[in-house]
Amino acid sequence: MNTADQYLKAIYLAQRIEDGPASTGTLADLLEVSPASVNEMIGKLEDRELVDHEKYKGASLTDEGLGRAHDALQTYCIIERFLANVLEVEEYQDEARALESVIDDTVAERLDTIIDRPGECPDCFDPERDACERLEVGDGCAD
Repeated sequence: MNTADQYLKAIYLAQRIEDGPASTGTLADLLEVSPASVNEMIGKLEDRELVDHEKYKGASLTDEGLGRAHDALQTYCIIERFLANVLEVEEYQDEARALESVIDDTVAERLDTIIDRPGECPDCFDPERDACERLEVGDGCAD
């Protein structure tokens, strides 16, 4: 996953949090970057037709951007679930954020064969909690 995919994932989550376009401030908070960095990347994503941006309203994903964001979030969920449920890493969220930009699709697919990922993933991801709604650290998934 590259930086663009991390931004697309953040826009997807921010749209769910805000129930509409993602604001620069929310994106900056989610990504722990400056609003100026967000604006720069939004411009690049807009040039690639992955995001529509309306000044003072926020950023919204295009259909292609939504597909890439969905894939990026699913990869993050796979990493998070592997760290929490298989390796029992206490700081699984911090580790997942650090790893999501360096793990490629092949590794994510292989990790996915090890975990018990729900079929509705990544739609079960809770952006407020920054974790799968069904993830119970130490106890596996609740069904």
